[in-house]
Amino acid sequence: MGHALIVEDDDDSGRMLASLVRQEGHSAATALSLADARRFLAMQQPDLLLLDLHLPDGNGLDLFDDSGLLSDTEVVLMTGQASLETSIKALRLGAADYLVKPVNPQHLKSLLSRLIRPSKLRAELAEMTEQWRETGRFGPLIGAAETMQSVYRQIARVAGTAVSVFIQGESGTGKELVARAVHELSRRREQPFLAVNCGAISPHLIESEIFGHERGSFTGAERQHQGFFERAHGGTLFLDEVTEMPLNLQVKLLRVLESGTFMRVGSTQLQQTDVRIIAATNRDAADAVMRGALREDLLYRLNVFPISLPPLRDRASDIPLLARRFLEELQREERATKRFTPEALQRLQSYPWPGNVRELRNAVQRAWVMAHGERIDDEWLPKPPSAPSAATGQGAPAIRREAGQLPQAALGELGDGGRQLSIRVGTSLSEVERQFILATFDYCGQHKERTAALLGISMKTLYNRLKEYKL
Repeated sequence: MGHALIVEDDDDSGRMLASLVRQEGHSAATALSLADARRFLAMQQPDLLLLDLHLPDGNGLDLFDDSGLLSDTEVVLMTGQASLETSIKALRLGAADYLVKPVNPQHLKSLLSRLIRPSKLRAELAEMTEQWRETGRFGPLIGAAETMQSVYRQIARVAGTAVSVFIQGESGTGKELVARAVHELSRRREQPFLAVNCGAISPHLIESEIFGHERGSFTGAERQHQGFFERAHGGTLFLDEVTEMPLNLQVKLLRVLESGTFMRVGSTQLQQTDVRIIAATNRDAADAVMRGALREDLLYRLNVFPISLPPLRDRASDIPLLARRFLEELQREERATKRFTPEALQRLQSYPWPGNVRELRNAVQRAWVMAHGERIDDEWLPKPPSAPSAATGQGAPAIRREAGQLPQAALGELGDGGRQLSIRVGTSLSEVERQFILATFDYCGQHKERTAALLGISMKTLYNRLKEYKL
């Protein structure tokens, strides 16, 4: 049981909120002004502070200027509208969340259910930091490079808040792992974490999957279906490849972010949701806006706290650490012991890994299967770009690209090697996409990881396209 202080200049609203708090098994006190709030805080530090921004004797945010008063109190702002400005303000001041007035009782109940003192969160973060220093592991993430340390600091800063997080990085860099780390360090950790790949669901079904549908709302809808927003209530919803979401659905997602309400397909009844959104893309988000693939207003709403993940080639010092970790996992699963030779580790570090950590994991698994005895040498590991290819006798170009862009070197290979792709004016975009994907797939020797990395799409998207093309 915790104690809550409600700072609200409307006496009736304050009493109503106090009553709701007591119904959940907590004690509560109300203050009508900043002066009253300071008096209560001096007598007893509450576990939760529900703070109105507009008070008779000043702005509620002035309480943050009183050093020590809120050092171990979870602060929740109460505001008239859920604006981007409010999200940023809450983050900067260290507030854990904010409630839109009039306060929805269900939202307040959800907030009280995940009440955790800031000191406990700080202790857990300190424990994870110590674990990282000893093992190179930060929650589900692995890496000791400076670029990854920067990512860890950002995760630690944003996890305890309720603001939206936008993760950008190439395919295979671990965007879902970052989202899970944010969730596991947050006050929503006991609630669901659901991940949806917006590029892997048919455009005809994605609205139903995200928002749910009523029975009989369309052909084949034989029963009511709860979407991701309902199933993730109180927790975190991770929207991967958000730039692949249809534009008409982006409008509805924006409405949910602004109002906290949505409707199932085929229904006219509003549903309330309390979900933290973490979105991700392997493309350049600004470029997606320019191309019309992503709404600018939605990007602003999602991109409150951006996190950029480095490609594996930019943290090559982490490759031995990652490879050994994957090897340990295989040893536990297969109940056998194998180790890398120095030559194998050197080969791993010299390869550019266009498929990033995901490709590295696959390479380690393949080498494990092919290795005889306890030693894993470099025979079955990918050859560096400068080494001749056994199939063609030619060097493979190093693939270095920004998310969502094709490298000029690769384009040159396609053209100079007699494999130039010619498209007639008037060809449909779907046919252009089909020809380009198949040409790139063939160019990469039908290697799916490299094809996906070169095209700047996820493996799931590539699999879906190849399946559509009957490959």
